[in-house]
Order: sequence, then structure tokens, then C-alpha cells
Amino acid sequence: METRSARRRRLSNSHNQTGVDYISHLPDAVLHHILTLLPIKTVAQSATLSSRWRSLWFTLPDLDFSNSIFNSNSNSNPADIIAGILNARDHKHSNVRLLRFSATLSFSRLNALFRIAVRHKIQHLHIQVSTNDYFNFPRGIIASDSLRVFSLRSIYPGFRLPPSSIMSSGFRLLSSLSLALMILDRPSLVDLFTDSSFPLLKKLNLESCSGLMNLRVQCPVLQDFSLEGCFQLQGLDVLGGKLERVRICSCFDAHGSSWVKIVAPNLKTLVWIYNAVTDEVNLGDLKSLNQASLGLLCQHFSNTKLHSVSALLSAISPAHSLTFEPSFLDILSSNTYFACYLPAFNNVRCLELKTVSRKHNCSVVANIFRSCPILHTLTIKIVDASSNGRKDWRKEKWEMIVSEEEHFWETQIEPLESFRLHLKIVRMEGFMECLNEVSLTHFLLKYGTSLQELSIFTNKTNHRDSLKRRAIKSLIMGFSRASPHVKLRYC
Repeated sequence: METRSARRRRLSNSHNQTGVDYISHLPDAVLHHILTLLPIKTVAQSATLSSRWRSLWFTLPDLDFSNSIFNSNSNSNPADIIAGILNARDHKHSNVRLLRFSATLSFSRLNALFRIAVRHKIQHLHIQVSTNDYFNFPRGIIASDSLRVFSLRSIYPGFRLPPSSIMSSGFRLLSSLSLALMILDRPSLVDLFTDSSFPLLKKLNLESCSGLMNLRVQCPVLQDFSLEGCFQLQGLDVLGGKLERVRICSCFDAHGSSWVKIVAPNLKTLVWIYNAVTDEVNLGDLKSLNQASLGLLCQHFSNTKLHSVSALLSAISPAHSLTFEPSFLDILSSNTYFACYLPAFNNVRCLELKTVSRKHNCSVVANIFRSCPILHTLTIKIVDASSNGRKDWRKEKWEMIVSEEEHFWETQIEPLESFRLHLKIVRMEGFMECLNEVSLTHFLLKYGTSLQELSIFTNKTNHRDSLKRRAIKSLIMGFSRASPHVKLRYC
């Protein structure tokens, strides 16, 4: 009877004699997937192994040159190398699905690459290009009947888009478009992104587009829209029955008249951060809204702009999850208007406050808590990593001020009754042992009758602060707790 060790030796010798290459016998689709996980240079070198691997290299569907390191001593331009690799394929059967690269190019070289991409019927094209002068947008790529995803990021100075009549003649099958550092100074481009030009567009991203003063977006199947860094924008009109995600960041003219209108009944996520406050806000009925993030530029607020902020808050009130940036808390702190007109967020279950330690007073935070009567999870991220609030650590004075803040929270027991009964989880990140943080922690532990978990994550400290930290930790761990099931973690 053959033993196990003898059987293993026999099988091993048999494999060595037959020399079977099991990897090379895997299906092309499996090997292509493995190769896409490797650097493109390594994949190209594998073509020298055998005719089988050479065939795999010339049929690889995804070519990603974005992280390639070309020989700096070579006279060849990266664009010529990429063009040579594509030209070595039979364009009728090249099977290139994706091409991604980043390079410094002249207009003629970039145009040549676009023509090759069209000839090879590439479906996903991602380009980051640096130029030495303003270029007109290459028109050759507009006529592609195979392109589905197109991303073009220009590094200074940028591309100027052609008139709307030319742009609308192509990109009919495009499902995703991303343009960065474009020049959109032609009046006809205001209505470019509409159903007549992009009937199948599902995702649109525009970033740092100069000359863009008014924009209308109305694509019938658009689901994801992002606009960032358009500081000259004065008017924005977005209409999308299937729109689910909108991100507007660092936009609008802070010194002129501006307006925004968004009609998206199925919107689920809205990110509105670092924008100047517009004179008019019309966001329609966002009854399907699930997540919203809000942060506004701090500026002088006229009554018109205060009403605009109020309209914005009312529009996002149906959300189930809210994130408030520090700039929004600054506005609440500096305008007593919102002490009376902050809307009720009756659906909010998760709230994230990004705050600067000691900058935002307790009344602002309490006002937000009062507006979230059924809150389940509270996250407070203290984004200021400075030592503000740590310089004066005289125990007697510190305890006196803490007592004053705790007295304030004692007055909030009844107004925050619903908040206290529903709150289950609290997470504080960047905890700096400042007065308002400790007093808030005491209030949540002492009166949070349903609290299940309170986690505190502190910043790194130096040796001089260690005495203070140990004393405050001991103080917090000794606070009385209204909930017998609460788990207190101090990390």
C-alpha cells in the first residue's frame, strides 16, 4: 500500500516531468484581470515569456499608464510610447476598453492620441494633461461612437470648449463626463448639458471651470452631478428626475447677485460646502433626501441672504443623516436669527458636527440638539488640533468655569428631553479636554437615559499636558450615568 509521503513524491516527479504550466492555461479573462492588478511596465515585460503571454499583452483590455515611470534619459515622449503600443495592435480586434495616462503634451501629440483612441474604439478614456498654452478642445474625440466614459483634466492653462453647436453633435452615447480646468466663456455653453446634447449621461463632474457664470443642467437620466471651484458662478439651474447625488463645493460669486434652483425629487445625497450664500435658493421638495452636508462661507449677511440660509436649511430638513461643517457653526454663532428660525430636523437619526474647540458656544450646540428630537447617533469631530484652551490649567479656575457651563446644560434638561430619550451612541474625535467638551460629556452621561455607548478619542499630547489629561480622564470616568447600560471608552 502506497504511503502518503510516497504518493506526494510520485506526483511531484510527475509534474516536474510533464512541465505543465497551469497559470498559462487559465482563461484569457482571468489572466487579463490578474494583469490589470500589475504595473503596466511589468505586464509589457511578460510579453517576452511566450507567444501565449504576447497574445495576452496585445489583447489586454485596460491600459493604465497613469503611474508609469518613463525613462528620463529617453528622447521618446510618453505620448509616442503610448501611441506605439496602440498602433502595434490590430485596431479592428484590439479590444481596448480603457486607456488612462498623464503626460505633458503638445496639441498635435494629444490630437494624435485622440485619433488613435477613436480608431481603436476605446470606451473609457481618462487623461490628465499639462500644456504650454491655451488649447481648443480637440474635436476629433467628440465624434467617437464608442466612448462611454470620458475624463479630461487640464493642468494650467487649460482647454477652451468649442461652441455648443459642435459639442452637441457628439458624445451622444456618453454615460460619464468629467472636465477639470476648462474655459467655459462662450454664452452658448450655458445650455450645453441638456437632453439634446447628452441623452444618456448619468454622471457629470465639472471642476475649476473659468468663465462659467451661468449653468443649466437638464439631462434626462443624470444620476450624479458634481460642481467644484467655480467662483464666478452667478446662476445654477439643475433639473433631473433621476438625479440621486449632487455635490456643490466652493462655488458662486460672493460679491455679486446669485441664485440657485434644483428640482430633483429623487435626490438622496446633497453635499453643499464652502459655497458663498446665494441671494435666492430654491431646492424644491427633497422628500427622498437621505444624507446632507452643509458648510457655507462666512461673510456679511443681509436679510436676503439670511432668508436664503433658512431656505437651504428647510430644504435639507427631510434628511436622515446630517453633517455640519465648522463654517456653518460659525454662522449660527454670529447670527442670533437662527436661534429662533432653525428648522426641526425630525427625521435625522445621525448627526456629525465638525467644530473648532472653544470657538462655538454651548447655546449653538444645544440649539442644534433641540432641532434633532429623535437623534440616534452623534459624532463630534474637533478639527482644531492646536493647543487652544490648554494654556491655563489652574484647577480652581478651571473648575469654576466648568461649573458655569454645567449650569447652562442644567437649564437644557427639559428643552432637550426628546433628544436625551432617543440618543444611543456618541463619538467624540479630537477631544482636547477643553471646558465645553467636558461639560457636554458630563451632561450626556448624567441625563442621557438611553445612552448605550460614549467613545472619546483624544489628540496626542506633550508631557506638560499629561497631568491635566490624567485629572480630566479621572473626572470623566467618575461622572454619574443615567443609563446603566452605557459603555464609556476614553482612548
